[in-house]
Amino acid sequence: MSRASGWCVFDTAIGTCGIAWNDSGQVVGVQLPEADERATRARMQSRFPAAAQCSPPPAIGAIAQRIRALLEGQPDALLDVPLDMTDVPDFNRRVYEVTRAIQPGRTSTYGEVAARLGEPGAARAVGQALGHNPFAPVVPCHRVLAAGSAGGGFSAAGGVATKLRMLQIEKAQLGSEPGLFD
Repeated sequence: MSRASGWCVFDTAIGTCGIAWNDSGQVVGVQLPEADERATRARMQSRFPAAAQCSPPPAIGAIAQRIRALLEGQPDALLDVPLDMTDVPDFNRRVYEVTRAIQPGRTSTYGEVAARLGEPGAARAVGQALGHNPFAPVVPCHRVLAAGSAGGGFSAAGGVATKLRMLQIEKAQLGSEPGLFD
């Protein structure tokens, strides 16, 4: 597990989210809302037991503000947010890099992500990697759908309903189109 030095929670349009960071200013994890603020705090404490709950440094506070704005419908791909992927398996890292290229308001499928990786038969493995995504929505796994633009799975609280709500906030166009991976 990556070493987080601190974490905090912050309110968004979809509920209380959390963010954890390391001493280098990299994001170690982001938490989409649980059932309520107390549950989100408990999840953050469970994920980062050695880290202190505290006020974020200014750079992390700015990232939290950008996540808040994204969840209010302001497009921001968050591509410049530094992520600590030290403990992320190589395949998952590759999936997250491809997924980060999906712009706000756009979607792809597990199969399309697998094809971009050069592993066209790996749609299920892509789904499993996204199910372990510690950085949602910075790694926007909500933008990856099952074939035929079906919701597919979503491991955040609220499941597919949360995924579809996030896509609705982004006014997402379902299905791949030219320029999907900008």
